[in-house]
Amino acid sequence: MSKLSVPRGIQRAILRRMHDAMGNPRLRLRLWNGVEAGAPQEESVGTAEIRDAGALLRIVLDPELQVGELYVTDRLEIEGGLVALLAAGFRANAQAGLLQRMLPKRLIARALDTSLSMATRNAQHHYDLGNEFYEFWLDERMVYTCAYFPTRETSLEEAQRAKMEHVCRKVALRPGEKVVEAGCGWGALALHMARHHGVSVRAFNVSGEQVEYAQEQAEKQGLSDRVEFVQDDYRNISGCYDAFVSVGMLEHVGLDHYEALGALIDRSLEPGGRGLIHTIGRSRPVRLNRWISKHVFPNAHPPTLSEMMRIFEPFDFAVLDVENLRAHYELTSDHWLRRYDEEYDRIEARVGRERARTWRFYLAGGVASYETGLLQLYQVLFTRAKNMQAPWHRGYVYTGEPAVPGDGPAGFGAEPAQVADGEG
Repeated sequence: MSKLSVPRGIQRAILRRMHDAMGNPRLRLRLWNGVEAGAPQEESVGTAEIRDAGALLRIVLDPELQVGELYVTDRLEIEGGLVALLAAGFRANAQAGLLQRMLPKRLIARALDTSLSMATRNAQHHYDLGNEFYEFWLDERMVYTCAYFPTRETSLEEAQRAKMEHVCRKVALRPGEKVVEAGCGWGALALHMARHHGVSVRAFNVSGEQVEYAQEQAEKQGLSDRVEFVQDDYRNISGCYDAFVSVGMLEHVGLDHYEALGALIDRSLEPGGRGLIHTIGRSRPVRLNRWISKHVFPNAHPPTLSEMMRIFEPFDFAVLDVENLRAHYELTSDHWLRRYDEEYDRIEARVGRERARTWRFYLAGGVASYETGLLQLYQVLFTRAKNMQAPWHRGYVYTGEPAVPGDGPAGFGAEPAQVADGEG
């Protein structure tokens, strides 16, 4: 079906109705034959061109899924900047289309499969695209989580190192301690903790390519005796540790497994142990966008803070600090997207046009999601409620100075190890 057999005036009315259902975003809609409607030209941030009638029908029926599907297959084209148009749509609630408004049952969250076997398949779907794919657009240490920017001018490399140090200071690592990391990516944080804070680390990951890369880096950096990378699911963690760290893994755990994760942490932490969970999150309960779940992050769920408490409350963990780094993830995602675009031709040559456009749409959506507050980034620091060695204030996180009660033991707030020079 290449064209509509209806007058142009009716076509324009359809576009206007679509624009209204999207919440009147600051963008224009255009059909393949030049018919347009939407925000006034002088107020619009750009135009979405629908290139055939079948694409128009699919957007009307299921915009949440089909906008991404059609962009990837070149049946929807964007003029004026992909991030700007997505942000305009998010601000105007573009996820709620005509059919979804008529049939709210479509919005009911479905059960997610986060079993052991599915966790491995999910990781392979996302992370085993090949290390070279990620090397095109990540920083030199291959850190694929939100960076921490002391200033907006900080480079991505410096900001990722600052994030790792931010995490280490929050859990107040001391030389000789034992740390377990659940979900370690390509190993940068585990290596940073060992090199700069003198701890030993066991780091778990189900992705074979990532673990192999991390082990190679440990060998190159002379840290194999202090960092053990384990290709296994976090649920098989054993032993006792002074600190539990998880950066960018909770999104894949599944709400039904939060209490089991809490039990694992409970049996893994020493009495004075500390923990930190870093995760993409929501300000209110909403399931993950279906297009992202289908093509990028299968079975993922960004939790709210209240949902995260299912990890802590049953086991009497006290939350000591909650920080929202949403603005930092917006900037991180923007760095990634700019690097991706700079290498786009090489990426397309490697993974094909549809896969390359899939990831470009995903990265642009990430920038827009954090810019508009659709997504958050939480770091939650916790310890056992009976651990009375908690820091007196947050100063130690930013300056490295001890922060302990005046007459209490140093414990948690003891001065962190001196940071060494060199690679992290």
